[in-house]
Amino acid sequence: MKTLLLVDGSSYLYRAFHAMPDLRNSKNEPTGAIQGVLNMLRRLHKDYPSDYSACVFDAKGKTFRDDIYAEYKANRASMPDDLRKQIEPLHAAIKALGWPLIMEDGVEADDVIGALAKQAEREGVRVIISTGDKDISQLVNNHITVVNTMRDAFRKVDDVLDVAGVERKFGIPPNLMVDYLILIGDTSDNVPGVEKVGPKTAVKWLKEYGSLENIVANADNIKGVVGENLRKALPWLPTARELITIRCDVGIQENLSDLEPQAIDRAKLAELFERFEFKSWRRELDNMPDGGKPSDSTSSPPTDLFVPAYQANTSRNYETIVDSEQLDNWLAKLSTANLVCFDTETTSLDPMTAKIVGMSFSVEAGSAAYLPLKHDYFDAPEQLDFTETLAKVKPVLENFAIKKVGQNLKYDQHVLANHGITLNGIEHDTMLQSYVFESHKTHGMDALAARHLGLQTITFEQVAGKGAKQVGFNQVTVEVAAEYAAEDADITLQLHQAMYPQIAADAKLDFIYWQIEMPSAGVLFTIERNGVLIDRDMLNVQSNEIGTKLVALENQAYALAGQPFNLASPKQLQEILFDKLGIKATKKTPSGAPSTDEDVLQELALDHPLPKVLLEYRGLAKLKSTYTDKLPKMINAQTGRVHTSYNQAVAITGRLASSDPNLQNIPVRSAEGRRIREAFVAPKGSHIVSADYSQIELRIMAHLSQDKGMLQAFANNEDIHRHTAAEIFGVERDAVDNEQRRYAKVINFGLIYGMSAFGLAQNLNIERSAAASYIERYFARYPGVREYMQNTREVAKQKGYVETYFGRRLWVPEINSANGMRRAGAERAAINAPMQGTAADLIKLAMIAVDRWLKEEKLNGENLKSKLIMQVHDELVLEVPDNELELVKKTLPELMQNVAKLDVPLLAEVGVGNNWESAH
Repeated sequence: MKTLLLVDGSSYLYRAFHAMPDLRNSKNEPTGAIQGVLNMLRRLHKDYPSDYSACVFDAKGKTFRDDIYAEYKANRASMPDDLRKQIEPLHAAIKALGWPLIMEDGVEADDVIGALAKQAEREGVRVIISTGDKDISQLVNNHITVVNTMRDAFRKVDDVLDVAGVERKFGIPPNLMVDYLILIGDTSDNVPGVEKVGPKTAVKWLKEYGSLENIVANADNIKGVVGENLRKALPWLPTARELITIRCDVGIQENLSDLEPQAIDRAKLAELFERFEFKSWRRELDNMPDGGKPSDSTSSPPTDLFVPAYQANTSRNYETIVDSEQLDNWLAKLSTANLVCFDTETTSLDPMTAKIVGMSFSVEAGSAAYLPLKHDYFDAPEQLDFTETLAKVKPVLENFAIKKVGQNLKYDQHVLANHGITLNGIEHDTMLQSYVFESHKTHGMDALAARHLGLQTITFEQVAGKGAKQVGFNQVTVEVAAEYAAEDADITLQLHQAMYPQIAADAKLDFIYWQIEMPSAGVLFTIERNGVLIDRDMLNVQSNEIGTKLVALENQAYALAGQPFNLASPKQLQEILFDKLGIKATKKTPSGAPSTDEDVLQELALDHPLPKVLLEYRGLAKLKSTYTDKLPKMINAQTGRVHTSYNQAVAITGRLASSDPNLQNIPVRSAEGRRIREAFVAPKGSHIVSADYSQIELRIMAHLSQDKGMLQAFANNEDIHRHTAAEIFGVERDAVDNEQRRYAKVINFGLIYGMSAFGLAQNLNIERSAAASYIERYFARYPGVREYMQNTREVAKQKGYVETYFGRRLWVPEINSANGMRRAGAERAAINAPMQGTAADLIKLAMIAVDRWLKEEKLNGENLKSKLIMQVHDELVLEVPDNELELVKKTLPELMQNVAKLDVPLLAEVGVGNNWESAH
C-alpha cells in the first residue's frame, strides 16, 4: 500500500521558532526556525518513508471561520518579526528540497490536510499526518494516522496516534473528537467550550451518553453547576461545531499525482545555504550524487543529508567572582534567567564524599563566571567566606522556578547534598542529551565540544596535571581554575543549545529524553543516596572461607601440573598446558601466542581436569578481590552503607551500569556468588523486597515480532520454554521432559541473541547438523520471529540503528562493515538490541513509577518509609519496614506491569527476605 505523508508546516514553524536558540548569520538575519523546520522534515522523512508528501501552511488572510465568528483566533499575538522574516526563505528551501508546498487562499492548513487525506483514503493510499495540533485527531481512522510532533509533558508511551492511540490519549475514539473539542473548547483558536467542563468531564459525559447529541438531549438531567453551564451553552454549540470540524470537502487544486517527490534544486539550495551560512549543509550539498533526484520512485528526497549546524560563540567574557557586589549581581542575573548553566569544581570524583572548591555559572553563550571558594594553595588570594556564600547561593540553587542545565548534574546534586543544599529546577542535562541522540559515542564535555561546536576545550589534565603529578583542584591557581571552570559552564550551555533542538525535533527521542532519561537521573540520585546496608562480618567470614578454597585449588592445580606455578601468569600457564601437558591450543592471542582466556579454558575443560580447576580458581579469586574483600572497605563512614554509582550514559542499549561497587555483575550461578548477596541485608524491623520482570526479553520479542505462536503462549500464561520444546520436538506439552525443556530454553534465549547453529551446537554440546535442524524447526513454528530478524537486519543496514519499542535509537556502527566477522557481530547485536533496549526502558519506567508512588503514597496518614536501594538488570530492590510490607508487595507488581501496554502481558514477580538473596 502506498503512503501519503502530510506535514502541518505552520505547526512546525512555530515549534521550531520557540524551540531553537536565537541563531543568526553574520548579517544578523535570524536562522533558527529555518534550521529547525528543515531538520524536523529530515527526521520525519527518515522515520516515515512515503510515496507522496506535502508540507501545508496557512495562507494569509481570512477564512470562512472568521465570517462565522468574528473572535476566531482573536487572542493570538501578532507574529514576531524574527519569525516573519524566516517564512519566505523557509518556503523556498522546502520547495528546493523537493517537497510539494501547499497554501490555499481562504482555506486553513487543517482543512487542506483533511481534504488531501480523504482524497488519498478514497484511492486506497495510507495517510500519515504530522502535527502538534490535537484537532487533527478527529481525522484518524484505520487509514489515517497522526504523528504528534509536539512535546507533551504528560504524553504516555505512544506518539503515533492511530485509532487505539487516540483513545489511549484522550479517552474517547476519534469519531467523538469533534464532540469532545466542542465541550472543552479550543483556547488556541479562541473557541469557547462549556464553562467549567474540562477533559475529564467531557470524557465522562461522552462515555455515559455516547455522543454530544445525546448529551444535549439529556441536558436537563445533568445536575450541578456544570449542568447549568451546559444548558447556557446550548445555543452556542452548533457554531462551535462549525468552527472545530475540519472541512474535508473544501475545493483544492492539488491531486495525489502532484505530491510525488520532486527533483532537488541544487542551485537554489546552495544560494540559501550560503546566504544563511549553513556551512555544513553547504558541504553536504557538494557531496551529494549528481542529479539531485531521489534514488527511486518510492523514496523521499535525501534531506537526511542536512544536519542543523550550531554556530558556536567563541567569545570568552569570563569573570572571577571575588567580592560581594559581584556575587549579588550574578545572583540577580541567575534569578531572572530563562536557563542557568551550573557546574561544581570539587575535591574528589566520589560523589558521596566530594566537597566544593568552587562553582561556575553561565546564562548566555560566550559569557560565564567562576566563584572560587576553597583554593588553599600557598599564597592563594582571599576568597569569599565559604559558609556565608553558600548560604547566599543556596536559595537560587534550591529554587524550582530557576531552571538549570549541566553536564551530568546528578554528580553536582550529590556534591551540593554533601553541603546540605538540594539542587532543584533541573531542566536539562547535556550528557543525557548526547546519550539519547548518539548513544554509541562518547559523552564527555571535551568530546562533545569538539563534535558539536568544533571547539577545543581546556582539559582537566591541562590545569591539574597528569598521573602522580596531578594535584587536587583546590591546589590549582584561581586564575587558571577560573578560565577552565567558566569555560565548562559556557560550553555546556552552548552544547545544550546545539543538541537539544535536534532531540526536540524528533518525537521519539524527545520521549526518551523527557519521560525516561531525565526522570531516571532523579530517581538514581535518590537510590544512590539511600545506599544499601552491608553485613561486614558476614563478608569477612566469606572472604576467609574463599581464601581457604583458593589455597586448596592452588594445590590441586600444582598436583595436576606436576609442579608449582603462578596461576595468574598467562605465560606460565601456556608453558604448563601447551608445552608440558601437550594440550592442543585452540586460539591464539594477537601476538601469536596460545590463548588462555576464559573461552579457551571452558572448551579445554570438557576434556582436561586442569583447565576446570583454573576456571574455578579464577572465579573465586575475582569474587574475593572484587566483593568479599572490597565491599567492607567501601562502607561510608557517615551513613554506614555502601553507595554505588549508576551510570546512565554507558551502554548503547540503555541499560544502566553500576560502579564503585559494581552491583550488576555479582554472579548468581555459583553458590559463592549467591552468598555475597546474603550480605546485602535489611535493618532490624525491615525486609528486603525484590521485584523483577519475568522472561522480559522473550515477551518483548513476542510483541515486536507479532509471531502468533509466541503471542498465544504468553496470552495463555504458558511456560514458554515448555511450549517451544513441544513445538520443536513434536510432542504434547505434558510429555516434554526436563532435557527437552532445557534445550528449548537455550534456543529461545540464544536466538534472540543471534546465536548461530555453530554457537547452539557448542552450547548444547551436540552436532552442528542437529543444532541447525532445531533452529529450522523453531523458525517453522515461529515464522514471525524469522521475519522480524530479517527485517531488523535490513533496517539496521539502511539506517545504521534499530529502535526500542519506545523509540530509543540503538546504533550498530559495524552493520555495513567490510569485515565479515564485525558485520556478523553487528547483525547479532541489531537483532538483540531492541529486546535489551526495550527491557532497559521498561525497568527505568518502572523505577520512575515506583519512586513516584513511594513519595506520594501514605499509610495511616504518614509518608512511606520504604525506599529503593538498588536497580540490577530487570530487578528493583527495596528496603521496606515491616508495617508497609503487605502494601508494597501488592502495589509493586501492579506498578511494574502497567508502565506500558504490550501485546503480551508483562509479569513482575516479587520476593521478600531478610537479605537480597533470600528475597529471590
